[in-house]
Amino acid sequence: MNKDLLLYEKSRAGRRTLRLGELDVPAADVKRLPKGSLREKFAVLPEVGELELVRHYVRLSKKNVSITDSFYPLGSCTMKYNPVTNEAAAGIAGFRQIHPFQDAGRVQGALAIWKRLENYLAGVTGLPAVTIHPAAGAQGELCALLVAGAHFEAKGESQRKVVLIPDSAHGTNPASAAIAGLKAVTVKSGDDGLVDLADLKSKLGDDTAVFMITNPSTLGLFETRIAEICAAVHAVGGLVYMDGANLNAIMGVARPADFGVDMMHINLHKTFSTPHGGGGPGAGPICVIEELRRFLPAPRIVEDANGYRLDYDAPDSIGMLRGWPGNWGVVLRAYCYIRRLGREGIRRAAENAVLNANYLRVKLNKTYHVPFDRMCMHEFVCNTRHQRQYGIHAVDIAKRLIDLGYHPMTIYFPLVVSEAMMIEPTETECKETLDAFIEDMLLIAQECADDPDKLHAAPVTTPVGRLDEGRAVKDPVLCYTCG
Repeated sequence: MNKDLLLYEKSRAGRRTLRLGELDVPAADVKRLPKGSLREKFAVLPEVGELELVRHYVRLSKKNVSITDSFYPLGSCTMKYNPVTNEAAAGIAGFRQIHPFQDAGRVQGALAIWKRLENYLAGVTGLPAVTIHPAAGAQGELCALLVAGAHFEAKGESQRKVVLIPDSAHGTNPASAAIAGLKAVTVKSGDDGLVDLADLKSKLGDDTAVFMITNPSTLGLFETRIAEICAAVHAVGGLVYMDGANLNAIMGVARPADFGVDMMHINLHKTFSTPHGGGGPGAGPICVIEELRRFLPAPRIVEDANGYRLDYDAPDSIGMLRGWPGNWGVVLRAYCYIRRLGREGIRRAAENAVLNANYLRVKLNKTYHVPFDRMCMHEFVCNTRHQRQYGIHAVDIAKRLIDLGYHPMTIYFPLVVSEAMMIEPTETECKETLDAFIEDMLLIAQECADDPDKLHAAPVTTPVGRLDEGRAVKDPVLCYTCG
């Protein structure tokens, strides 16, 4: 490899230039660089040929797991394949290179897409007021709860500090309530896996601010009494918030506003096409009823006779939760996804997600125990009740799946099911992939009986074997060279 990548030289005219490849940079520009940012000596680079370099990166890539080479039945996370065309759109220079602080007159196209997406989300949910502002689903929850707090404060009902949350909810729900300065109170699930209506009603009162409900739930079940639940909360003056993490099961089929929902967030990065995982990128816009519009974060995107602009004139707004109105790259991908599928395509995606989940449930329910074995939505939960006699736990099955080429499903959640294994195939997987997964899950069940130690040792095909889960959390080794 050429060591002469970066050096100083004097030209014949005596002018000092910086050579980077074939580019000569004038000395005046060099002086603008911060002191200490230029090398005094050559960089120490490995002397390897192109073939060795290519093999190095290919070997590294093989250690990475992604949706392009592995089925992700990761329940409650919707790890679906995202169309490459949406990625291409997000990479268009005119979109990729805009800056958050550019004058509105120079980014009219971006602002138009932003506003149109708000309108699309309003159409999907039935809730007319939308903000793309929140950075992720959890921040969407917090944003909605702050909006609710501002609403009650404006009404002179500051005593409303209780947020009721089902025991099957995502863990971010009670966390968001605590950050918003509210008190989280748990509502029990009934024997059918749905909200215990009697328990909910016993906890409703004039201190109730919000009932947070995930529908469909983390058990993959649709809350059939949702209209009655909303009516009960409204009767005591409270608001109903829907965790929209599982919207992909009902989008285009049912609108949350029609149930009586007042607020919800949408995970654009799960429902409407963005690579999801590893903590980001994300976007968690919230949709609310008209009465709550004035409390949404500012600035808002508005359209007038001169086009689109950012409107900061919002005296009742809760303010900003982050440094910019939204995550532009995620917004753009979601816009492309919705435009490409259209109304019927959105509905068909939801129907396919439900079909795939029920196909897996029916094929596996005789081998793995399914506590709520009835028509599910986008995911279902099973457990290891039939495998415990062999000393097998959910973690053993998950680790064995890694050896068979799969990313494991979500395990030990929701907490209301012991040894839970939450499986979500998503709408993008074909029947051949689902059949292969079924075959391997049945194979693992047979191995539980024939050779349980094989599962206890798994995974054996990975660079790192079975970890001490507790120690890995408390004392992580974050690089190969340490520890």
